[in-house]
Amino acid sequence: MRCFIGIDLGSTTTKAVVMDENQTVLGRGITNSRSNYDTAAAVSKQEALVDTRLTLFRRALEAVPGTANVAEAVLADLERNFRHIQFVEQLEDLERTCIGNVKGPRFAGREKPVIEALAETFRRLREHSATQFAPGFRRKSDFFRDLAGGDFMHNGEAVCREAGLAFDLILNIYDKSIIEVENRPPAGDIEGKFIRALEMGSLDQSLIAAPVKSALSIPLEETYVVGTGYGRVRLPFPKEHIRSEILCHGLGAHIMYPRTRTVLDIGGQDTKGIQVDPAGIVENFQMNDRCAAGCGRYLGYIADEMNMGLQELGPLAMQSTKQVRINSTCTVFAGAELRDRLALGEKREDILAGLHRAIILRAMSILSRAGGVKDQFTFTGGVAKNEAAARELRKLIKENYGDVQININPDSIYTGALGGAAFAVRAVLN
Repeated sequence: MRCFIGIDLGSTTTKAVVMDENQTVLGRGITNSRSNYDTAAAVSKQEALVDTRLTLFRRALEAVPGTANVAEAVLADLERNFRHIQFVEQLEDLERTCIGNVKGPRFAGREKPVIEALAETFRRLREHSATQFAPGFRRKSDFFRDLAGGDFMHNGEAVCREAGLAFDLILNIYDKSIIEVENRPPAGDIEGKFIRALEMGSLDQSLIAAPVKSALSIPLEETYVVGTGYGRVRLPFPKEHIRSEILCHGLGAHIMYPRTRTVLDIGGQDTKGIQVDPAGIVENFQMNDRCAAGCGRYLGYIADEMNMGLQELGPLAMQSTKQVRINSTCTVFAGAELRDRLALGEKREDILAGLHRAIILRAMSILSRAGGVKDQFTFTGGVAKNEAAARELRKLIKENYGDVQININPDSIYTGALGGAAFAVRAVLN
């Protein structure tokens, strides 16, 4: 099967989309961006190809009368077991790396107890991993670093306390080792992992093994890859395989919603207002200046100030009962104003509601300079997943442009990669 791949290397996350020659999306993948952009691109592509396999499994299962009604259950079982196998393999890689880093004057004479503490910590991590990948368990993140990090802190501290060791001894080793492990893609044979995942499943193997193995035997040919995004100049691709973010977001939004004429993309480092024609070709655009107040980094800064996770800001802001007006449009000054508001007794959720409105007001200014909202409007980028930002955008679009169609899709973070994949198809078939 010929596969056309778009990779969007963003400042925070790297996304990949796999398409077939009919521009049907087969798979999506995402990973956290790293200092090693080659690795970020490779991991996101690998994740998209894993998702493509799941799509092929679904098709194969739905084509067989005896398995069509259990297709979703089989897929959930397969993916969960596959992720568990991959996670444990990465844990083992991390453990070997940590033990290999127990060297130097700091550990002189203490190598044995430190290695024993690490071994016990990772034993507990592997044991708990079964819970993290159990049916119905809701993980806060799917990124290895996030899943392993939280558990390492909790278990490592307990192990060191029991062993009479200072926790910072193994914490420093972990901090060094996780960077090494993160900067190499998960090893191993994907097809082999899926076979093991299938064998671990709880459903009748006699029904599902044949269609799954048949789908697994389909070769995935990487026909053409296009790169885009904030870090596109660092991608390991020839120049003719690189497209601008603006072109890719415009075309990607058009593929998702063909009547789209205006696109707002709020990413980690920049915000873009884009006008496209009926074919998804960019006619006009405007971007924010170098200030972070009009992009996702603004929210990241606020999350750091409030000692919260970025993903927690939106849900908390949705609980507000009133909106605190934030006067400063500068990220640094907004942080100072945040501290002043908290000192005055304002509720965190009300302050956050005001901060979300502030970032969307900046975005509305960019949209206005790009020509306003025409016909259908599509919101893309990582901030589109933030429900509080989406709520404020809907309000302000309605106030300024009336009842236009607003498209906000949970998968909009993949819009740039989607456009890249479409450009890959066109490069070969047009």
